Amino acid sequence: MKVEQISIFIENKSGRLAEVSRILGEAGVNIRALSLADTSDFGILRLIVNDREQAISVLKGKGFTVSKTEVVAVEVPDQPGGLASILQVLDSGSINVEYMYAFVERCGDNAVIIFRFDETEKAISTLASKGFNMLEGERLYGM
Repeated sequence: MKVEQISIFIENKSGRLAEVSRILGEAGVNIRALSLADTSDFGILRLIVNDREQAISVLKGKGFTVSKTEVVAVEVPDQPGGLASILQVLDSGSINVEYMYAFVERCGDNAVIIFRFDETEKAISTLASKGFNMLEGERLYGM
């Protein structure tokens, strides 16, 4: 039920994001979802890609600091209150959402949200017990 995400630390200056996307594109790596958080000096670019090992290899080869993190991809009803329903379940289970971002494609009638939790296994168990569907990594990488 977990998905591997890569995180790239990049300087907060013009052209760095373009450089990362160019490097990945030239290596044949497809970006499936992304999130960018920044401070005044650096940013953290979080990506779901179709080929994690290739992405890590080419980016490290170009001097970028890259790490892998496990996240959870959850189908969320694509309707008003859909996100609130999942967040209420997590809150009732005392599960903290460290960060989240949306996936670029719909999955049937649902949207897909990527979550990072402080207690991943507990979150998966809690969500599954309430009927929420989590996507396998291989399904997500190839969408």
